[in-house]
Formats: sequence, structure tokens, C-alpha cells
Amino acid sequence: MLSLTKISAGYDGFQALFDVSLEVSSGETVAVIGPNGAGKTTLLRVISRLIEPTSGDMTMLGRRLRDLPAHEVIGNGIAHVPENRRLFPRLTVEENLRMGAFTPTARAKFAERLEMVFDLFPRMRERRKQLAGTMSGGEQQMCAIGRALMSDPKLLLLDEPSAGLAPVMTQAIFEVVRKMSAEGYTVLIVEQNIRQVLKIAQRGYLLETGRIKASGSSAQLLENDEVKKAYLGM
Repeated sequence: MLSLTKISAGYDGFQALFDVSLEVSSGETVAVIGPNGAGKTTLLRVISRLIEPTSGDMTMLGRRLRDLPAHEVIGNGIAHVPENRRLFPRLTVEENLRMGAFTPTARAKFAERLEMVFDLFPRMRERRKQLAGTMSGGEQQMCAIGRALMSDPKLLLLDEPSAGLAPVMTQAIFEVVRKMSAEGYTVLIVEQNIRQVLKIAQRGYLLETGRIKASGSSAQLLENDEVKKAYLGM
């Protein structure tokens, strides 16, 4: 579904990614793990066309993403849940969800997708008239994921969904991602909670200082000596 070949990118003369190549197949949940500053957020921003790569190529379902303007990305099946959620705090939960269904095809399925999101996140049904900015961090993360799902994406990009959340809410978010994976959603998830994310992902990539240092199945990465020593305290 998604293919990146030797992607390099950066900001104002600072290079954040160096020749990154990865693949995500339809129906997979794939994790990108690594420390702060590794380039994980930059990677997702490149895929969603918020940042122009300096070299390399990307395709989504055979279409070259570098030919696609940023405002057309979501209409082509890629939905991005950014770090820190980026909700509209003075809009209600339902209004935020409606913002996720702004494309013509999504608007036509609004009621159906809204019910799907409420089934996945029962708290959002309870909070549908509440201002998004007044909810807890975990509830806001649920709303942000729900907003992305309103577009009926082919590929969901999740950037640090557990960041800043209490342990109980972290578990709830990972359980939702596990359910989405079981239902056949295609997910590329960036996450520092390595032990938890590799329990729900089928495969993963270790990104350090902008380069892919290791890749393989989740079981292989959990047994990788470098991962065990640097990230799992083993």
C-alpha cells in the first residue's frame, strides 16, 4: 500500500531523515520506534505532505505521493493524527468529528462514520456536545483518532498517541489500536512506548538519528539485542 524509497528530509538546513525506506502493506499495523529526536514525527509529516522530502520517492497504492498537493492527501486515503492531538478546543466533540468528514465522499457517509466512531469510542458519544478543550488528555486523543477515522482512510498515521497520558488511558488507546488492527485497518504508528506498541503491531522499524537501524517482525525486534539494551532495560 505505502512504499518509501530512500527518503531524506529536514528543516532549514538541518537534515532529519537519511535514505529512509519502509513498506506498509494493506491491513498491517506497522510501528516506527526510537528515541526523541530520531526523526519519527518528521517521517509522518513527509508522508502526509506537510514537509517536502529533499530526495527519494513515495507511493501510495501505486500513486506517486510527491506529485500530490498536501490538501489532496486526505482525499487519497491518508489520515494523520498529529502529535499533541491538535483538536479545535472551542468546538464540541461532534463538531470536531464533523471536521474530519469534510471531503465529499466522507460527507456522504457522515452519519454512518459517526456511529462507527461512537461504537469504537463510547466516551465520545457521551461527550458529543462537550467542548473538546475541556476533556482529559486521553479523551482528546480518542477524539483526534475518531476525527481521522471520519474520513474513512485507507491508511491511518498515528504520531505518539500515548504521549502525556496516564497509564490507564495509555492502555485504553492501545486497546483501540489493537481493535482497529483486528478489523483490518492499515496503521503506521510512531511511538516511544516500545514494549506496548510491539504487542499490537505486526512489524516495526527502529529509527535512530534519522536512519533505519533495524527492522523485522515485532517478535524479532523485541529480541533484538540493541533494542533490548537501549529501550527495554534488559
